[in-house]
Amino acid sequence: MPVERDQEVDFLVIGGGIAGMRAAIELAAAGRVLVTSKGSSFECRSSSAHAGAAVALGEDEEVFLRLHDSLRAGDGLCREEALRILGEEGPEQIEKLIEWSTHLDRNGTRLAFAPRSELSRSRVLHAQGDSTTTAIRRVLIAKAKSLGSIQVRSRAPSVDLLVCEDQVCGALYLDQNTGAFKRVRAGRVLLATGGLGQVYQETTNPPSASGDGACLALRKGALLGDMEFIQFYPTVLYAKGAPRFLLSEDLRTQGAKLRNIELERFMTRYHEAGEQAPPDVVSRAIMLEMQRCRSEFVYLDMSRLNAERVKKRFPRIYAACLEHNIDITADLVPVSPAAHYAIGGVATDLHGSTTLKGLYAAGEVAANGLHGANHLASNALLECLVYGARAACAMIKGRPSFDVPKATSRPQAVPVDPRHSPRAITPVDPSTLASEARRLMWEHVGTIRSGREISEAVGRLDALAAAAKACACGPPHLEAQNLLELAPLIARCAAAREESRGVHYRVDFPLKQEALPSLHSYISTNSPVYFAP
Repeated sequence: MPVERDQEVDFLVIGGGIAGMRAAIELAAAGRVLVTSKGSSFECRSSSAHAGAAVALGEDEEVFLRLHDSLRAGDGLCREEALRILGEEGPEQIEKLIEWSTHLDRNGTRLAFAPRSELSRSRVLHAQGDSTTTAIRRVLIAKAKSLGSIQVRSRAPSVDLLVCEDQVCGALYLDQNTGAFKRVRAGRVLLATGGLGQVYQETTNPPSASGDGACLALRKGALLGDMEFIQFYPTVLYAKGAPRFLLSEDLRTQGAKLRNIELERFMTRYHEAGEQAPPDVVSRAIMLEMQRCRSEFVYLDMSRLNAERVKKRFPRIYAACLEHNIDITADLVPVSPAAHYAIGGVATDLHGSTTLKGLYAAGEVAANGLHGANHLASNALLECLVYGARAACAMIKGRPSFDVPKATSRPQAVPVDPRHSPRAITPVDPSTLASEARRLMWEHVGTIRSGREISEAVGRLDALAAAAKACACGPPHLEAQNLLELAPLIARCAAAREESRGVHYRVDFPLKQEALPSLHSYISTNSPVYFAP
């Protein structure tokens, strides 16, 4: 296909979600900015569709309490400085949103802070009930469009990064309006492409969440970090013909109960906090209960809650379920877990610098140690705002690349089942191969894992990826190829971490390695999995 030369800019932002837009606004005063968006318009790539923003902004709030909550959730793997930055710089970012006309929910003249089960204080801000992400995105888009130095390209998925003299200097993208590839040069490049939830068969993520940013960086030799840590959201609508629509954890905070298909409450069998247990515990409990009862779902019961209050607090959830003839205020709602948030991603420092000179990353695509081993509810939106702005400042200053962490032990090779060799699969349509990979990931590298099953999956996933590479496939299959490339890497990282920590649970290693230091995992095209601080 033809390759056309596009303009040269000072800064290229790949991704039009909250992290990308916040960065673009910060960059606008320092030069020409181009934002390329994969969708038909600016869209949010974050998985936190109904989440609020947890911020230490209340009158009696203390930053150290917020830090404590996040450290506890991260199960010993959070980088404390990353959390401190989030807590200290978060209030300023929220105040900027308010200045730019974001209408956050209030009690009279005061901001309304909602509780969450994992938080020691009520500190979650919302906009229009459960429409916080949409409201923030709308304000950021309006602000960006008011700045003359920002240009946008919609329907423009990036397919490769350009490298000039060992530095990332732009990208090649597909202009889906004309069918031509276009090359854009840039002084510095930011990845803000969101998550990779579509690597799993069951996910809350939109179809476009195929790990594009991670693959762009990986193919140029960048280091990925903590890829085994995938958060599975516990309560996702399970109904024929319905999208995998998440039902906010706030519903359980408000008093919703979980029941199996025999209508028995079961959470107290798995955790003393019942429905208020941490989300990863709830997800595993639901999966175990589904196995025990041989069912495909459990029920979320809100029938005893105040119906009008539920409708007012969760208008989007109420309306979405009603479209499928489910009244959440009266009916038992069928739910099951689904892949939700990628904690790992492109390894960065606390300024968004990657291991490649000239390349930066922010938001869900980045792994800077903020979340540790488990994503704390309502941290993702604030992360996009704080670290999107920080990455932009680093790009303006031209901060150096992130030093490659040094391994504390020898890289680990994952044993592969010899029955599954790359020759075992005849090359076919990559989309068909990707569907099989998504099924394997869900069944063998999901909420509950074992070394034997992961090893079997690695071999099969390698074979699928090899079959896809044998196809001379073009643009229609870019997303499928990305998924096929990432799936075996995630599985390898899951096999290498021989412990249970946070959202990573191994039945053959059910305990955390308390006697050893907490280490992050790293992998690249040039290195197998290794661990480092």
